[in-house]
Amino acid sequence: MTVHFIGAGPGAPDLLTLRGRDLIASCPVCLYAGSLVPEAILDHCPEGAQIINTAPMALDDIIGSIAVAHDAGKDVARLHSGDLSVWSAMGEQIRRLDALGIPYTVTPGVPSFAAAAASLGQELTLPGVGQSLILTRTPGRASSMPEGESLENFGKTGATLALHLSIGNLAQVVADLVPHYGAECPVAVVYRASWPDEKIIRTRLGVLEDGMDPSIARTALILVGPAIGASDFTESRLYAADYDRRYRPQTADSPWSEWQHGDD
Repeated sequence: MTVHFIGAGPGAPDLLTLRGRDLIASCPVCLYAGSLVPEAILDHCPEGAQIINTAPMALDDIIGSIAVAHDAGKDVARLHSGDLSVWSAMGEQIRRLDALGIPYTVTPGVPSFAAAAASLGQELTLPGVGQSLILTRTPGRASSMPEGESLENFGKTGATLALHLSIGNLAQVVADLVPHYGAECPVAVVYRASWPDEKIIRTRLGVLEDGMDPSIARTALILVGPAIGASDFTESRLYAADYDRRYRPQTADSPWSEWQHGDD
């Protein structure tokens, strides 16, 4: 028996990975975060599968359901929204499973920041503008922020920021970031990226609060930084015609020429 943690993606059912789909189809038990995982993904469950919505459950109850499946020798598909590597609460479940000796696997999913960037038609790292992306959040009821992990500190880097779980803290976001990015810094808010009711708001940091749709109170990502919507940026050298690279050596003396032709 194995518990398969599966990143179910940001919302659109067809953004589920093939591996995730196949694992769901093979498991007679499925636990899913019903508040965020679309029910259409459950269509991949086998006929007669036991499907449990964990949204109203406490951690002990979730692990208890997994333990029951383990005792019965039934594999479990454990679905979380987005990708499991950030803010999924997978770590605390794995710690419990390790203590119980229950095996597990982890299958990544499309993260929400990637879906938001796709909806914007936006690359988050642009040559000469921004080459770093910071995934972070503001403090909330569920989790505080470790000392040093503040918006003020991250803002000093000038990197593109992807702020999760922070739509309810706009005043703090603006106050902490304007001194570093400036009031005219571009911002994009993507609500429910890839869902049918997705909404996109493009604005400036200084007027972020004024430009918000009051109906957006959760499930929204805030992207901040000069790279958001930038059009005046340097093209990378990667595809430049005169760029000497492994797959396109420019001269017979190129260090890549011998590698390309090999000994044949």
